[in-house]
Amino acid sequence: MTGTALFHHDNTVIVSVCGIDAPTVVTSAEIDDRLSDTYERLELRPGLLEGLAGITERRWWDPDVAFTDAAAMAGAKALAESGVEPGDIGLLIDTSVARAHLEPSSAVSVHSALGLPTSCINFDLGNACLGFLNAMQLAASMIDAGRIDHALIVDGEGARHTQEVTLDRLASPDSTREDVLSQFATLTLGSGAAAMVLGRADAHPDGHRFRGGAIRAATEHHELCIGDLDRMRTDARGLLEAGVALGGALWADAKEPFGWDGIDWYCAHQVSQVHTRAMAQALGIDIARVPLTFPTRGNMGPAAVPYTLAMQADVLRSGDRVLLVGVGSGLNACFAEVIW
Repeated sequence: MTGTALFHHDNTVIVSVCGIDAPTVVTSAEIDDRLSDTYERLELRPGLLEGLAGITERRWWDPDVAFTDAAAMAGAKALAESGVEPGDIGLLIDTSVARAHLEPSSAVSVHSALGLPTSCINFDLGNACLGFLNAMQLAASMIDAGRIDHALIVDGEGARHTQEVTLDRLASPDSTREDVLSQFATLTLGSGAAAMVLGRADAHPDGHRFRGGAIRAATEHHELCIGDLDRMRTDARGLLEAGVALGGALWADAKEPFGWDGIDWYCAHQVSQVHTRAMAQALGIDIARVPLTFPTRGNMGPAAVPYTLAMQADVLRSGDRVLLVGVGSGLNACFAEVIW
């Protein structure tokens, strides 16, 4: 059986959403310089990161900043901006792809750093780049059900280690053309953090209503992108084609029920200019209404959608309809609407 699952929320709002930048800027020109000998030896053209992907730079955390440190910094900022006390958070979800170890969860470090109450449910939710949107859906379901009053979702991503070991590997004299092409997407990654506080609409009348959305899976494509901290292997063309097809199928099923012809802004997962243009074309939307953060931040994984939403906040007007558009390796897709 195939199809798209629709979900609706009745009493959940975004109370605050924020993004945090990593401090060290790494330009695509610097990466090209590090790989110049490899490009020349393999007769590859430099400049693809900027010319094709449209990424001029990305950022790295300092070596002593853990992924959970970044997530906790974003969580602290979101809490401060929300006015919600840490003791009122009933659920903490860490959606970070980047993690230093298998156990314990990353959430426990963030929970401890933020001084959240012992009654606060806390765990990790991993679903590649889609994790943050999945966590929003889960948290909103608990808020609507009256199980909790507030949820905090955090994400801290760091590309420094993965890109450094990848650059060392590709710079070696025995690297091949296939190595460069299959690991090219690794060099588009960026470091950053984001967080969001969700609460009850009846308690936060000035909040931004989380209306609901749609989800769809295409897990037959689960081998197109496989990665860990030391290596990410990607079939870039296959991932692009399958991701756009999945997004198009979800859009076709959910567009009419939600009336998405009237969307004002699309905060999409930030991969590259190729992916952004292809998805906009598949959905038939105006690319001018898709705010871009990837040119100077790269692909920040699950943090990309909330980070982009936070960066757009000063432009949004009350009543604007914002569609959060996410596709994650695996493949899974989620489009979710927020009424600002």
